[in-house]
Amino acid sequence: MEAIKDSVHDHIPVCDLARDLVDLPALQRLRHVKQLSTVRLVYPSANHTRFEHSLGVYHLAREACDSLGIEAHRAKAVRAAALLHDVGHGPYGHQTEGIIERRLGRHHDDVDDLLADGPIADVLESHGLDPGEVADLVAGEGKLGQLVAGELDVDRMDYLVRDAHHTGVPYGTIDHSRLLAALRFRDGELVLSSGNVHTAESTLVARALMNATVYRHHVSRIAGAMLERAGERLLDSTDLDAEAFARMTDDRLLGALRDCEATADTARRLERRDLYKRAVWTDLGSVPESVVTADHASVRAFERDIADAAGVAPEQVLVDTPGEPGMPESSTRVVVDGEVRRLADESPLVEGLRAAGRAQWRLGVYAPEERVPEVGAAAERVLGLDFDE
Repeated sequence: MEAIKDSVHDHIPVCDLARDLVDLPALQRLRHVKQLSTVRLVYPSANHTRFEHSLGVYHLAREACDSLGIEAHRAKAVRAAALLHDVGHGPYGHQTEGIIERRLGRHHDDVDDLLADGPIADVLESHGLDPGEVADLVAGEGKLGQLVAGELDVDRMDYLVRDAHHTGVPYGTIDHSRLLAALRFRDGELVLSSGNVHTAESTLVARALMNATVYRHHVSRIAGAMLERAGERLLDSTDLDAEAFARMTDDRLLGALRDCEATADTARRLERRDLYKRAVWTDLGSVPESVVTADHASVRAFERDIADAAGVAPEQVLVDTPGEPGMPESSTRVVVDGEVRRLADESPLVEGLRAAGRAQWRLGVYAPEERVPEVGAAAERVLGLDFDE
């Protein structure tokens, strides 16, 4: 069996199925999609890709199957799903996911079309696997799908450790070996075995700290908002179709933005890290509920109204609302006194982390540096912000 040297997991043994999948264009494309997208504008060493992350998830899925006694066909299907779990991502990963969902009606986990026929299907079928079954596992469906996409999935285990390693931020360094050893199935649910409340808490803390310091850093959020708006303008201004957009790599998208008159300025700014600045950066208590929960159309309407009030061009205003703060990992199941219970019901730490998440929540309104004063004043009026609370 061959092995691939990895910066996080050392040597990753590669089975025949993985070897055949890795060589496909759909997997090789992920070498050119950065795992942390615009975060690398904050942490210069965060240049790892979704390709190496996919290999890491494959490796942890293999170990999880061994630990849980999942063998033969079922283990092979889980390994395939783990390796393919990110093939549905567009360029810049999550930063363009909203565009792809609105234009094509699918999430990055919806890979049925990508696996239904063509080279991926051919490889899966040559190894005795049903592409539809593998696509269901990628989407987290069924008992075994929880290993690939769930509250205790191997995806999260890899990206927390990998992102911490490449950013140099220590907070995501979880004990994934302990997590894997503690996994159990109870009544079809993936749970952590008795005595592992603290193990679950450590993952929750790691995710919360990585959110605050890495994933939601304001520079990355500004660049991400600029990229998303530019991607929408690119599709509206050219004959590029959404399906081709979704299969781009980071560099191809940046090149397309550079070549389009409507998006050339954003491409230049992203290349030179000449980003918009914060005209508004305010906490949850200052923002009306209607703004916190605003959908895409409402956010775009806010931007147009703020631009009108400030007397600036519409593309010079970006409203960035993260939505309502939440912590889905708090519903992780753990065995306590022989019963399966939600982590939120067993750990007082969960409520503290929820409070921290709400305290760290910020609404952002961004504009070119020279337009910040008028955009900030207009945003306060249009959005009904209350800075006295």
